[in-house]
Amino acid sequence: MKMHHDTLDSLIDRVDELDDASRASLISRLARERHLLGTVMNSLREGILVVEASGRLEFANPASQEMLGIRERDVGETILWRAVPDLARTLKMSSKGYLLEEVNVSRELELTYPQRRIVRIYLVPFDDSLQDVQLARYVVILSDITKEYARTRQEIEDERVKSILELAAGVAHELGNPLNSLTIHLQVMRRRLKKLADTAETEKLGKSLDICSGEVERLDSIITHFLEAVRPTQPDLRDLDLIAPLEESIEFLGPELESAGVRVDLELAASLPIVQGDRDQIKQVFFNIVKNARQAMISGGIIRIRAFADDEFVYIQIGDTGEGIPQEELGKVFQPYFSTKKDGHGLGMMIVERIMRDHGGQIGINSRSGVGTLVTLQFPQKHRRIRLLEDH
Repeated sequence: MKMHHDTLDSLIDRVDELDDASRASLISRLARERHLLGTVMNSLREGILVVEASGRLEFANPASQEMLGIRERDVGETILWRAVPDLARTLKMSSKGYLLEEVNVSRELELTYPQRRIVRIYLVPFDDSLQDVQLARYVVILSDITKEYARTRQEIEDERVKSILELAAGVAHELGNPLNSLTIHLQVMRRRLKKLADTAETEKLGKSLDICSGEVERLDSIITHFLEAVRPTQPDLRDLDLIAPLEESIEFLGPELESAGVRVDLELAASLPIVQGDRDQIKQVFFNIVKNARQAMISGGIIRIRAFADDEFVYIQIGDTGEGIPQEELGKVFQPYFSTKKDGHGLGMMIVERIMRDHGGQIGINSRSGVGTLVTLQFPQKHRRIRLLEDH
């Protein structure tokens, strides 16, 4: 390829000496080169700009136009520093719009128009031999690193949360022994209290013991749920029809739902494709979500449950007619200790999300305040999960 370009350069240098036929052949070859270069530029996912020091765009490939919200017909007239003011500040522009330093630049920049992106910018001089800064040109390469940036931040956050949870798990485990001791001593005190004569004072002491016992049980429940969340067991994956554990969870919660005046409407496919799942863990997912739905409805309501499938996934949707979750709080649903209920421990949905992740599934939540919440569980069918494992 270098020899081919050297030949072209040699022909261009002596174009005045070429006859008409050779000149026409040279023009044809140059046109092909330009078409090839244009095809390559248009195919790149990275944005490529050629810009004068004054900021006027000479060239912008489609990827850069899409990133910066620039129309193709405006490329020759657009002043980049005005179109993207943050870029000027990032690249150290003078008040007249020229670069203060003619050096290679590599920066990361957040763009907010036409949509929010994190972009890595490389700027290099187009031709170092040009001394007049007003004639100098630069190549700007834009790489959209939004997903990479988000992934890195998520990994950092995951590590931070993991460290905190591991520390808290150790503390929670150590709390188990004094709680057991408290339970034993409360039982001893209760037995001795029963041997005393019934008086107003013993009745008062009995109520105090009931409160203490209840609080110990509540603390023990919080610790148990916490340890289940941060020290999960690996799922025992077997062929599973999701309808069975779903119906068992609803049946188990039946008396509680009935006493709360909550009706359950089921819309289940006649049969669902088989998934690979741990029956007990999946049952816990259904139990937690249905219980959350019941608790979201203060004075009765309806829980609607749908089960259906497409070619790749099985879907379980559980919706309620409860209070809903404010939009600003939706992103916190899977965080530890976040709960919209006064007596909630805030670990149920964290456990659900972890189980779904371990099963290769996904969970989505849509909610509107005063209308209700819809939780969608997506499970990969057996054939898809096996195929993904084989690919890895």
